[in-house]
Amino acid sequence: MMEKSNQTMVTYFIISGITDILELQAPVFLLVLLMYLCTIGGNMTILLLVYTDHHLHIPMYFFLANLSIVDMFSSTVTLHNVLLIGITGNKAITYLCCIVQMYFFGSFVSNELLLLTAMSYDRYVAVCNPLRYTMIMNNRICAILATVCWVLGFIETIPNVVLVTRYNCYRSNVINHFFCDLLPIIKLSCNDTSVLQTLFIVEGTVVLGLAPFFLTVISYVFIISTILRIRSSSGRRKAFYTCSSHLTVVLLLYTTLVYQYLRPISADSLEYNKLLALFNSAAVPILNPLIYSLKNKDVKAALRRKLRSL
Repeated sequence: MMEKSNQTMVTYFIISGITDILELQAPVFLLVLLMYLCTIGGNMTILLLVYTDHHLHIPMYFFLANLSIVDMFSSTVTLHNVLLIGITGNKAITYLCCIVQMYFFGSFVSNELLLLTAMSYDRYVAVCNPLRYTMIMNNRICAILATVCWVLGFIETIPNVVLVTRYNCYRSNVINHFFCDLLPIIKLSCNDTSVLQTLFIVEGTVVLGLAPFFLTVISYVFIISTILRIRSSSGRRKAFYTCSSHLTVVLLLYTTLVYQYLRPISADSLEYNKLLALFNSAAVPILNPLIYSLKNKDVKAALRRKLRSL
């Protein structure tokens, strides 16, 4: 590490972690470990059910399986730092590993938002065009939609990461976070970050945020309009029930991401962002399979069949 007039060329960063309070570090480690194991267990259960139960071999659960994969990888990318620090006590991370972690975290967030958008289109077709559902949402279309979501997710993050690698000095190499996230890096840099901040806002609000969000909203406008035209109350309940799990996950994820990233960068906001990031990394991936399991009759039935077969 080279220093020059209070500006630092870093070869590694120090991850501050979730808390500096010594008495809380062991309980926090155990809590994160428990939540991570629940995330892996819950999402692996969803994957196993979708793969082995032919009743779930339909587009909705195909996208749900993709969402489970994203949740597991996203949690692993962020929470492994907390677990490694708790086991080894080593808070150092190389510059290259930090950049790679930043890239994959951003990519998985993008993947999740795009997959949720694809799932909203699937629900739109199921509710608004039920007679043509199997023809429109065939295996080929589902594969194309999922591939586009994965590819765009990994491409969308590249410009931000490329700009970060062009920064050559930092005020400190201590990242006030439990993983390498973009906002703490911007806060540390002594370079002009205005271009990156503008790009981040444009991509975050327009490309990654507003575009998928409005597509999802448009889908649900048509869905709700169709549901309201159903004459029987039981038919309306059944139609809305098929969408309730997805809508719950969408609202949960967008709400936390807006509060986490679309606010002015400050020292206080970074502390607040750590809590939101922990919720996104540890709690949301647990809630997703729970929401789909508890609110979905097909998943509950598949789970019962699997337990009876053991």
